Amino acid sequence: MQSKILFITPPFTQLNTAYPATAYLKGFLEEKEISVSHCDLSIELFTAIFTDDFLSSIFQEAEDLENFHYPEVRKMKDQYISSVDVVLGFLQKQDVKTAIKILEPNFLPLGHRLKNVNNGIKWEAGDIGVIDKAKHYGTLFIEEIGDFIQANVDDFFAFTKYAEQIATSASSFDQLDDFLSYQPTLIEVKMLDILVEQIEMHEPNLVCFTIPFPGNLFAALRCSQFVKQLFPDIHVAFGGGYCNTELRSLEDPRIFEFVDFISLDDGEGPLLKMVQFLEGEISIDELERTFVLENNQVVYKNKIPNTIYHHRNLPAPDYSGLPFDKYVSFLDVVNPMHRMWTDARWNKLTISHGCYWKQCSFCDVTLDYIGNYQNTTADDLVNKIEKIIKDTGITGFHFVDEAAPPKMLRALSEKLIERNLKITWWTNIRFEKTFTFELCQLMAQSGCIAVTGGLEVASDRLLSKMKKGVDIAQVTRVTHNFSENNIMVHAYLMYGFPTETEQETIDSLEVVKQLFERNCIQSAYWHQFTTTIHSPIGQNPETFGIKVTGPVFEGFAQNDLYHEDPQGADHPKYTKGLNLALNSYLNNAGFNKDMQHWFDFPVLKTSHPEGLIESFLFKGEEKKVAVLD
Repeated sequence: MQSKILFITPPFTQLNTAYPATAYLKGFLEEKEISVSHCDLSIELFTAIFTDDFLSSIFQEAEDLENFHYPEVRKMKDQYISSVDVVLGFLQKQDVKTAIKILEPNFLPLGHRLKNVNNGIKWEAGDIGVIDKAKHYGTLFIEEIGDFIQANVDDFFAFTKYAEQIATSASSFDQLDDFLSYQPTLIEVKMLDILVEQIEMHEPNLVCFTIPFPGNLFAALRCSQFVKQLFPDIHVAFGGGYCNTELRSLEDPRIFEFVDFISLDDGEGPLLKMVQFLEGEISIDELERTFVLENNQVVYKNKIPNTIYHHRNLPAPDYSGLPFDKYVSFLDVVNPMHRMWTDARWNKLTISHGCYWKQCSFCDVTLDYIGNYQNTTADDLVNKIEKIIKDTGITGFHFVDEAAPPKMLRALSEKLIERNLKITWWTNIRFEKTFTFELCQLMAQSGCIAVTGGLEVASDRLLSKMKKGVDIAQVTRVTHNFSENNIMVHAYLMYGFPTETEQETIDSLEVVKQLFERNCIQSAYWHQFTTTIHSPIGQNPETFGIKVTGPVFEGFAQNDLYHEDPQGADHPKYTKGLNLALNSYLNNAGFNKDMQHWFDFPVLKTSHPEGLIESFLFKGEEKKVAVLD
């Protein structure tokens, strides 16, 4: 039997570009002469929903269900139906002629988002500004329809996730099992119709779902349930980030009503073994890193030693066959870094496997995707870049490393310049001192336009406790080096780290304010700390001064943990104020406001001097002068 595999990315992931997992595995397996097709069911479903015909069905379904939320959208349904194909086509192609049409008065219905549009946004002059403004208006129009669908037809619906609420922290399979017994919604029926088309077209004997996030799990289960009912001879496998982090302790056999194999960590080895097993070449006991069902018991098959496929020996991801003309560019928030995630097309590629630092106490450093660091060469990387450009016609690259190694970024930049290969790229880094002005300059010359990195809690005590290996002074100088070379900097921020006090929260906000004010960073986002079972904190909570309180593991997923922080502040109450302040700083405003301005309860004054960040930069300049002398 010659194996034929169909890889599926289930709804919903990013809609502006292809998620890379299936392309990586396709490139690998086809080199092993295994026939592989892949389908981005996420974008296929999205573009099938936002059509005039399907939108008519949505409005009819809402009426049949007697759901009347967002009455103004329902009232203007004819205008939504008549405009939707034009708007979706524009978000895919972004031509100025259609942009002008979209911006004509009365072309778009003024629903609950568009009537509150921010008219104070300063758009660029000329065609670029017209296209951006139409993109923003078109995005709000699509979001209005999305709101209507979620409120009236399918409360699981959201643009970059589906049914995430029942997959997040699902320590028990009960609720998922319950919802899988319901009739599919109108959206799910459409998804299943597309799935059947793909299966009939490709005739696979193994269908593999990559499940990167909780918001992909339910759609994958619904699809696999349907495959089992309609195509009982086809085997089904799950893998991806969600399985790798959440299903490592799997015990509940019920999921195996829908799936035959669940693999962990890198998929190359497990998939090759699955194929060999299905072709009768090996026994089930020779599978690697794979859960199966035997005698109604979940059994983990992991023949040791594993077959290891080193990062440097893997072929380029194969993106051919994905519908690059269907991806849409959204512009919901004008923040330039947010646009990097939702707007342009990017080829996703990893420079290195895992993280070269792998020490941060809040990170899943015990898992393979972080802890197993493997590198490659600049020549190999640039060869892959050239192959991907040929496949996709796209010259933008997002290097999706946990933290791209500075030595590799130097080698990559030099190789791109040497080969005169013109690309635009961005990546995630650690704000470490290796990023000198000279290295940042070299990266900019090679096409780097942005970096993202974890500043986390801007407190030296907590950065040390996190084992970040950086301090605020160093972060200041490194971000300044990037910004001076016109490389945009986005900082991941964290609040609620174990033992974080109110004073540290306010001081952290002050540091963030000054970094924006001094143009060291141009974008940022606050996350409230969550402890996970695979992190040093989750494994030794008492060392970090917290007490884990649940959830009780009930045989299915295990990742996020609840905890009490007796020494820390009341962290959730700071959420609103921190975000208000950050939103203002993102727009270069509010720098003269006192910290109290952002909070509706009394807060402490910052203990930092006004010129803290300036002083770090000044000391950095002094050091440069001393070296030159």
